Amino acid sequence: MKPERIKEMFSDWRVLVLIILLVLSVIAIYPHFDSNGNLTTNLQYGLDLQQGAWLQLEFKAEVVGFTTNEPVDTFVANLSKDLDTDVVLVDASHVEIRKSYTQDQLTPYFASEGGTVISYQPGISSTTASLVKQILEQKINAMGTKDAKVNTITGLGGVTRYVRVEMAGVDMNQAQQIVGKQGKFEIRIQTANNQSEHVLYGDSITSVNVPSQSPAGSGNWGVGFTLSSDGAAVFQNASITYGATVDPADHKLTMLLDNQTVYSAPLSSELASSLQTQPTTQLFASTGTGTSGMNQATNLEIQLRAGALPVDVDIAGSGSTSASLGQQYLEMCLLAGILALIMVGFVIFYRYREPRIVLPMVLINASEILILLGFISVIKFQMDLPTIAGLIAVLGTGIDQLVVITDEILHEGIVPSPNVYLKRLSRALTIIMIAAATVLIAMLPLALMDLSTLTGFAIITMLGVVVGVVVTRPAYGRIIMEILSE
Repeated sequence: MKPERIKEMFSDWRVLVLIILLVLSVIAIYPHFDSNGNLTTNLQYGLDLQQGAWLQLEFKAEVVGFTTNEPVDTFVANLSKDLDTDVVLVDASHVEIRKSYTQDQLTPYFASEGGTVISYQPGISSTTASLVKQILEQKINAMGTKDAKVNTITGLGGVTRYVRVEMAGVDMNQAQQIVGKQGKFEIRIQTANNQSEHVLYGDSITSVNVPSQSPAGSGNWGVGFTLSSDGAAVFQNASITYGATVDPADHKLTMLLDNQTVYSAPLSSELASSLQTQPTTQLFASTGTGTSGMNQATNLEIQLRAGALPVDVDIAGSGSTSASLGQQYLEMCLLAGILALIMVGFVIFYRYREPRIVLPMVLINASEILILLGFISVIKFQMDLPTIAGLIAVLGTGIDQLVVITDEILHEGIVPSPNVYLKRLSRALTIIMIAAATVLIAMLPLALMDLSTLTGFAIITMLGVVVGVVVTRPAYGRIIMEILSE
């Protein structure tokens, strides 16, 4: 190809856009050597490609549709008392019962309070699911677990039955220790004869600070936390009623998680004096000095942030990947991608027997994968086996569309005039856009539904279609025109 033709081709806006995206993608991926001399990138890998564990938790609750002639608030309050658990009104005709009951077990309870069960779905409401997700994310983040994901799995009726937690860099025992068990937090005050009385549950704690020293630089570690205004009033009243404000040493404050004591200490003299006259929302739990005090403060922060899961959970499923197996999967995926690209090249060469056509096709196909990897790196999307499958699927669908363009252009076996060429290219791109629209429509449900293991495949396939239609196909049409015109 003559230099002036090459210059003209690379000055075309379609080719320029492709080149710019390729450069930006390489920058985003940032291949480099780490301190150990190993080649690494900015790409993030999911549990399939590195060490990690996943847990699927099932909520022990149900959302029940009902009818009643009684006042709804009275009906719900009485039902909660009868069932000895929290019953939350979801809407005018549905309640969430935060304890595991069958429909047959609930029917007589509803009937005794003047209600009728009209529907029954195991699980929790979307509002409670969001709360559980937030609590689990706080607990996981507090543990410093990297690359963790919490996904609720919601059915078509809007009821969430499961939550799936994925954590990279931990084994199964650690994963179960972090999230596999429900945490209920409670504050009690010691009374007489080594007895104690309930004061608050974790839902009265509105925020928790990171471990700090108070006063700053004193070496005295602890965790500050904030009570709601109602919680602060209840705390003041309990402290006065049970004598903690006049005799703090004999009326210690005790914090429990799952009925296990995680912290116990008397009120400070300053706090005891202050509570005699006014409630306080800002509290500080001192844990001691030195490394031991700091470690205890870190653990207490986690327990405070855990607060209380609103419902019990069971482990419905679990799995893990070792570091060596994850590395093996990664190497096999890389090999599969390379082999797929090579096989595509052989098939195209067999079809056209023309290296001038084969090389641009393969390079355009590879550039599409590179652009997708760059985008994945920018949005910090975790690559797993379904994601890799999506990339390989993009290779296949991409080459199909390039064949459509090439066959349309070479319809009569010869290179057409520029005007005819543009008409044929336009017709080919129209066919490709219609095919791309069908792929997007087919993949959209997988991307939107709570099917976490297939979401990556759907998203990457959709992105590949968009990148192909908007960037690589028009660029290929311009490049192949110059090559075939020689």
